[in-house]
Amino acid sequence: QVQLVESGGGLVEAGGSLTLSCTASGSGFLSNSMGWYRQNPGKQRELVATMTTDGITNYGSAVKGRFTISRDNSKKMAFLQMDGLRVEDTAVYYCHYGAGSWYHEYEYWGHGTPVTVSS
Repeated sequence: QVQLVESGGGLVEAGGSLTLSCTASGSGFLSNSMGWYRQNPGKQRELVATMTTDGITNYGSAVKGRFTISRDNSKKMAFLQMDGLRVEDTAVYYCHYGAGSWYHEYEYWGHGTPVTVSS
């Protein structure tokens, strides 16, 4: 089992920056992916960014070039630097931990941290 705790969400003006953190605990997998998805009410959860233990990244098209994901594998932490925030980035951001086949065979989710971008 893997437990995930997110922090860093909040309210920011458009054009501003926020950094999200996610800490994993419990028994995990040597090879894994950590990152974030986001969701708004009535909409599907969408990919924001993920990074594997090998450093391979994957970004959603809506955030590419503005958000940067990083990891500290020794601390089981992942970070999401969000720059140039837009009103449409407003959502609940969920930390994701994946392992196994395509890093989705075993999946764990955080409780979510809200990000609100005001105009």
